[in-house]
Amino acid sequence: MYENQTAVLNCPCKEFSPMTDPAPILAAYQKARSRAERGSASRWPGVFQSLFKKPQESQDGFLPVLIAAGEDSPLEGFEWLKGETPEEYRQKLLSQPVEDGRTLLTRMAAQRKEFAAENDWDWPGEDVLGPMEGGEAIDHFLGISDFHGKTIPLVLAEIPVQHPWEVFAYVPFGGWNECPSSQEHMAAAKYWYEKFGAVPAVITRDVLEYDLPVPVKREEAMALALEQYAFCPDIVDQGCQSVGYLADTLAMSTKWYFWWD
Repeated sequence: MYENQTAVLNCPCKEFSPMTDPAPILAAYQKARSRAERGSASRWPGVFQSLFKKPQESQDGFLPVLIAAGEDSPLEGFEWLKGETPEEYRQKLLSQPVEDGRTLLTRMAAQRKEFAAENDWDWPGEDVLGPMEGGEAIDHFLGISDFHGKTIPLVLAEIPVQHPWEVFAYVPFGGWNECPSSQEHMAAAKYWYEKFGAVPAVITRDVLEYDLPVPVKREEAMALALEQYAFCPDIVDQGCQSVGYLADTLAMSTKWYFWWD
């Protein structure tokens, strides 16, 4: 289950079989985060200390990410390689300029409005917007467990990147149904890191979670919720049912949850 995945990632990995208590997994993740942070200086003033400078002179920067193994893995099947080696795939994505994330999200919102207008309905409608209330704080990772409360098979990978958005060059995600492509995920991740200090932390076949140092300011939460709704409609349409509810949740949460059907 794990061997092919860790070989493709080609970085230090720790494997976790399913367990009822996620505490050992979360402890290992936090330990890796602390190790990555140690000795680093601020790359983005006013956000938080960068994880991506060298923790020690002999080490490259890295970002720890929990990645699903087995059938839930985004790496399963290797169709994403399209005849390339993993290194060729990474270099192809890393050599491309990263689109401005705010421009990307604005374009996605405009496309959804245009589609809605063509079908004689508003986007987002008043019934979907709703008041900014009723949310719940998310302070733990949701995507690492199944519906029975047991963790899924996971790999904690120390991905050797200098910037957090570059993890999508190592772990391909999206490009199917309404899920944005890896390049689009890189653009959004860069924008959200620079603005909020958010970093990709959990990646499964259809779930993506971010980790933040602190919740976003309440006065910024509604605009962010609209961006996230444009980026991932399922978190509202098949989830909380209200952008206002999502905004209230974001204003209390240190974890962001995305899911695509």
